[in-house]
Amino acid sequence: MNFDFDNVTVPFRMQPGLRRIAPEDPQLVPLAPGSALYREKLAVLQAGQSRHVAPGFDPTPALQAIAERVPGDTPLELACEQDLAVLDGDSATLPWLCVSVPSHWAPEDKVGLHFAALHAPVADNAALLAASEPLVRLVTSGECWERHVWTISPSGRYDQHPRRHPREPWPAPDDAQAFAQRCWLRVERQTFFPVGRGTRQAVFAIHVMLEPLPAVAGVPGAARRLHDSLASMTDAVLAYKGLAPAREPLLAWLATCCA
Repeated sequence: MNFDFDNVTVPFRMQPGLRRIAPEDPQLVPLAPGSALYREKLAVLQAGQSRHVAPGFDPTPALQAIAERVPGDTPLELACEQDLAVLDGDSATLPWLCVSVPSHWAPEDKVGLHFAALHAPVADNAALLAASEPLVRLVTSGECWERHVWTISPSGRYDQHPRRHPREPWPAPDDAQAFAQRCWLRVERQTFFPVGRGTRQAVFAIHVMLEPLPAVAGVPGAARRLHDSLASMTDAVLAYKGLAPAREPLLAWLATCCA
């Protein structure tokens, strides 16, 4: 997993956490045929459930901007590891989505929604909601940006659409070591790059990455940052992320990794 654990904030806060990146940053990673992610994205594509567009929206400029980064005639779902969406700066909405592996949200419910409404269900969201309009202006200003979000999951499945797959139950919490062995670190690198072409639009790319949680123990400083960030989460954030039942065994295991 290509993830800098310095992006795990301590204390944990629901905040934008945006960082400017260079235009030449390779935001779209070619998808390896036959990989687990490829198979999951292919299944969603074949079911006709990957793309959603608001009535009257023309995605042509955005598709042209994407094609500059992933040339070829492969369907976008299978051309890159990232899921994709368009953020329109004029309306502050997501009028187009190409999303196959969402993290417990339904893309079809989000298409056309205002940016603030998209984040309404998020726990401890006051900072995000207050910054909604400035954030939209920022990420549709013609520059490139990134942020990271992370969680721990009992599922190694990329596609966690709530109506396609019920939540995986957590393991029994009695043995922290055995508990951690069945958990996964799930990270999203979220990036924005400009569409241009006379629009105030940005392509929003979501790169879902999965790693067995025990692998984290070998990364210097990672267990400590995860432990301290998890320990600082509010009850509302733990409930929103589905981490409340897992908090104690995860903290116990991470503490042993830090010792």
